[in-house]
Amino acid sequence: MSITHLSLQDARHLQLAAQGLLAPRRSKATPADLLATIRRMALLQIDTISVVARSPYLVLFSRLGHYDPRWLDQLLADGDLFEYWAHEACFVPREDYRLLRHRMLDPVAMGWKFSAQWLATHRQEIDQLIEQIRQHGPVRAADFERKEGKGNGWWDWKPEKRHLEVLFTTGQLMVRERRNFQRVYDLAERVIPEWRDERDLPSVEQAQRDMVRASCRALGLVKAGWVADYYRLRRGKYDAHLHQLADEGELLPVRVEGWQHGAFVHASLADELARVQAGCLKATHTAALSPFDPLVWDRKRASELFNFDYRIECYTPAPKRQYGYFVLPLLHRGKLLGRMDAKAHRQQGIFEIKSLYLEAGVRVTRQLAQDLAKVLRKLADWHLTPTLHYGAIPTPLLALWQSGVVEGHEEGEPAALD
Repeated sequence: MSITHLSLQDARHLQLAAQGLLAPRRSKATPADLLATIRRMALLQIDTISVVARSPYLVLFSRLGHYDPRWLDQLLADGDLFEYWAHEACFVPREDYRLLRHRMLDPVAMGWKFSAQWLATHRQEIDQLIEQIRQHGPVRAADFERKEGKGNGWWDWKPEKRHLEVLFTTGQLMVRERRNFQRVYDLAERVIPEWRDERDLPSVEQAQRDMVRASCRALGLVKAGWVADYYRLRRGKYDAHLHQLADEGELLPVRVEGWQHGAFVHASLADELARVQAGCLKATHTAALSPFDPLVWDRKRASELFNFDYRIECYTPAPKRQYGYFVLPLLHRGKLLGRMDAKAHRQQGIFEIKSLYLEAGVRVTRQLAQDLAKVLRKLADWHLTPTLHYGAIPTPLLALWQSGVVEGHEEGEPAALD
């Protein structure tokens, strides 16, 4: 069988196609589209930072355009999704519960997410908490008062919060729903009553193999070094898994220019691969991505595939940040060519672009300026912060916006920002 040879840009286009980021959506999104998009990605990472829309909502917006964020909350409440530690804390399609169940049954290797000592030391209180939920229904951490002062971050949770998180990690509790983005915990047997370990649990080996398969499907184009990160599998040699999937026809071997080792394209992209060979697979989508988007959450993969060195800086002390607190990568027609630090000032109705950076060598064209202007306008409108405020913007880009050649720039200074 002949092996298809790809340019680096072809490889990018195939991964963007798998991730739903190759072309803009043409029709209005529905709740079913939201679920289909999450299934396409396999995982939707959760993060609570809300300077703009919280990450899972923003990841969906970058693919679907305008939609009602309450749809995601409803998918969780309806049981179409569940929460667990996958890449990190993630929304996961219900049917993939079987992939992660082994982590719940043997959570010792999960680091700070689980403390056997805490479980042993507080066994009596934890058992009482389980019984309380059994008798009186779901609870939030906020339902319990802190008895000793005010908390100071996740390392200083009140005891009940730590109890709930330990029980969540062991799978005894699951998230029934979220209220104002706060987890509501219930007994797993009530959230996923159909599950039976003795009947439904795959072997550890099969679960790992299926996570590799899901990673390949979600990424579209893969090589061995990228496979472990998606579900945070243990680092190791995954070449054998990929070659076995290729032998079974699920993966298609390819060669990418400049890469020493081979790569694979998931068979679900066979049509797109044929379009690559015909020279007609084009990227037309422009979007601001969440820092926790699957396209960029693996720093090594983003660098190798897109030549884009991206590091999340919200957990970096302010003096050491290079770009800003919550910096959104900018995708433009198949390339990651910039990043911006943004904040939604919801009370004032202002969407602030604190700073925007373009990668070295990026030429500001009318097309780029027009596409970015449209993205910012749609992003601001979706946040219900319709007034755009610009801070440090590259001079050529700002000049095009101010000239009236493209839409998107608004004259005048907004009200004071918080």
